[in-house]
Amino acid sequence: MSNTMQSMALTVPQSGSIEAYVQSAYSIPMLSAEREQELASRLYHDNDLTAAQDLIMSHLRFVIHIAKGYSGYGLPQADLIQEGNVGLMKAVKRFNPEVGVRLVSFAVHWIKAEIHEFVLRNWRIVKIATTKAQRKLFFNLRKNKKRLGWFNQEEVDTVAETLGVSTKDVLEMESRMANSDQAFDITDSDDDSGSAAQFAPAQFLEDKSSELSTQVESENWDNHVNGQLVQALSTLDERSQHIIKARWLDEDKATLQDLAQTYQISAERVRQLEKNALGKLKLGIADI
Repeated sequence: MSNTMQSMALTVPQSGSIEAYVQSAYSIPMLSAEREQELASRLYHDNDLTAAQDLIMSHLRFVIHIAKGYSGYGLPQADLIQEGNVGLMKAVKRFNPEVGVRLVSFAVHWIKAEIHEFVLRNWRIVKIATTKAQRKLFFNLRKNKKRLGWFNQEEVDTVAETLGVSTKDVLEMESRMANSDQAFDITDSDDDSGSAAQFAPAQFLEDKSSELSTQVESENWDNHVNGQLVQALSTLDERSQHIIKARWLDEDKATLQDLAQTYQISAERVRQLEKNALGKLKLGIADI
């Protein structure tokens, strides 16, 4: 489809003049079966984009009619119509006039599919329906409710049988749709001691506000210091190295008594060796 045709079909005002768009769409004459067949044949066989444009424009009213059926999800009507127009364009592109059906019958699947995807992506921040059974329930559960309040067991069984899903799926979807969205961050109206402040998702995220340059500088400095320490340790004798590592560097640090038993010397002697080794390390690191 050309960019010009896309803009004509998809430019739906977001606010204020949506009524004007609807009036304009309904003012476009509907096509007779013969005219529709002619245009569809030109598009299908000759890739005539002018014919495609005429097919799309004459069916915009049908998209508006379908989009109105999804107004209960709290999403902007203009967005629903726009997504439906995308589905209409896909249908026109794939329509085969030789099958013997009207375009409107073929396009309804594509229009609803695009609107369904849009609703599922935007109705909740967290996806509410991911499996085929959940999607079926999401779009049919409301119309199957006969009253306000939660389903009783009889109603759960009836809905499950009607839609061909399990009772577990019905109960889970009812629970998902009953839950309200939670603010990502703490708002000015939230009390610091209230549940909203305690359980806001932003409270559980790692703080990565520090600058990257500061992190790199810190990592470089740590690597530099570690390198100096390794080099300084290499100047010590084997026993002194082991004492320093066991007393200061190992995760499970050894006591003076542990090392005294290892080398068969007194704990005081181990302390003296440790002190001398630390002194040599300080001098060694300072000279590097």
